[in-house]
Amino acid sequence: MKKVLGLVALVLMVFGAQAQNTVATGPQISVDKEVHDYGTIEKGADPYCYFEVKNTGTEPLVISNAKGSCGCTVPEWSREPVMPGKSTKIKVRYDTKRVGPINKSVTLTSNAVNEPTMVLRIKGNVLNAPAAEAPEKKISEGVPVEKN
Repeated sequence: MKKVLGLVALVLMVFGAQAQNTVATGPQISVDKEVHDYGTIEKGADPYCYFEVKNTGTEPLVISNAKGSCGCTVPEWSREPVMPGKSTKIKVRYDTKRVGPINKSVTLTSNAVNEPTMVLRIKGNVLNAPAAEAPEKKISEGVPVEKN
């Protein structure tokens, strides 16, 4: 009985070790951040932010699509494959002329084996720019003012 249990334990250890040594092949995607926080900005502020995408896999990574959650969020990306160990940047433009909270997303579609669809988010708050004060006009004494 001890020999049988010892043999079963040995077989399980061998298969367990092989399973741990298995390396996933193919392109794999990772990002420097999943959320970009603009913070509190004024209307018309710098509209761009960047996400660094790295291929941590063994084959070229192809980002086939990047789609903003609405027309105010527009991503730009290279259509060139990202080679293993290399990185690329996703440039996202948010329409900072829209006043109010920002809570938008960009969905990346790729051939990554670990995460073929990845969602990146942008957040923040756009404040209305303070109105410029009109200069005061003084009426000089002794100058008649016309009435209509």
